[in-house]
Amino acid sequence: MYFSSKLPNVGTTIFTTMSKMAQDYDAINLSQGFPNFPIDPLLQEIVQKKTLENVHQYVPMAGLPALLDKVGELIFNQYQRQIDATTELLITAGATQAIFTVVQAIVQKGEEVIILDPSYDCYESPIILVGAKPIRIPLNEDFLPDWKKIRDAVSSKTRLIITNNPHNPSGKVWHKEDFKELEKLVNDFPNLMVLSDEVYEFIHFENKHLSVNCSEILKNRSIVVSSFGKTFHITGWKVGYVVAPELFMREIKKVHQFLVFCVNSLAQASLAEYMNYVDVSKLGKFYQNKRDDFRLKMKNSRFELLPCEGSYFQLAKYATISNENDVEFAKRLVIENGVATIPLSVFNANGDDRKILRFCFAKDDKTIQQATEKLCKI
Repeated sequence: MYFSSKLPNVGTTIFTTMSKMAQDYDAINLSQGFPNFPIDPLLQEIVQKKTLENVHQYVPMAGLPALLDKVGELIFNQYQRQIDATTELLITAGATQAIFTVVQAIVQKGEEVIILDPSYDCYESPIILVGAKPIRIPLNEDFLPDWKKIRDAVSSKTRLIITNNPHNPSGKVWHKEDFKELEKLVNDFPNLMVLSDEVYEFIHFENKHLSVNCSEILKNRSIVVSSFGKTFHITGWKVGYVVAPELFMREIKKVHQFLVFCVNSLAQASLAEYMNYVDVSKLGKFYQNKRDDFRLKMKNSRFELLPCEGSYFQLAKYATISNENDVEFAKRLVIENGVATIPLSVFNANGDDRKILRFCFAKDDKTIQQATEKLCKI
């Protein structure tokens, strides 16, 4: 029987490979981007309480009304953007489902979508599945957008540009000038829309995160994706949300209802109550302390640490240690040194290898101590 794959180039991801190697070789896993410390005890308390309440059946497709209201308040308090939570907001089964849903709803067969590399691997597949063409544009050496290259790539076929700020894997935060350039771009190309991946929006350090939500020009042409999983270090809950103008949201909801219909009711009820007490403004300081601790402990290593302005990832060059390509070096690091990381080249369509690894520092103190001791011995 003849069978043709819709995603012939998709195999086992590097994240799966490195985590399995970490397990096989009993290595410390700084590869996958998830925290290994406990959730907030208050949130745990709320979950336990909610399990005894009548919150175990389907909730409305767009989200639990109480949670929608709380997210609307959060967006207003953080960005001074007033949204209609009933028509411009959607609770999703994580940010990945949100991105997939948006692409399926907004992008037509034959259109083009710009992706800025290095980029997270969930962007390209939904574009291919809808019959559109991903256009991969490298970021500059400092991981900020090359606006000339981007502008040259935009045409009448370009439906969407996917942005990610704070940026995974680099930890870079966009400047005001970048937002001005993006505003100019959407003004010059009336059919162009923005999919803004802001899952690390509350994890920023010296430079404040600037959101598409704050731009009068961009917010009417943009769809913003956020993540409770990243914000409250509950990645396994797989709960996120999408903000979009009603015109776009109507189409997004059509796809969403046939993908998941609605999202975990217990998680939504728990988050709705938790948001009465939590202060997201403290999150940046929490992770900045972890970043600073990791960088301090790596001070005497042979790795060259690059700037980290947001997210919970730290990039490090290893060119003075080895001439190996980054995938082979990362694998050897697991086998011989007992630390798992992610090589940067896998985030690039062209496989560009700059001898850089990505470390996740969203780990408890013991893990960071043990990992950095091993890395400093190299």
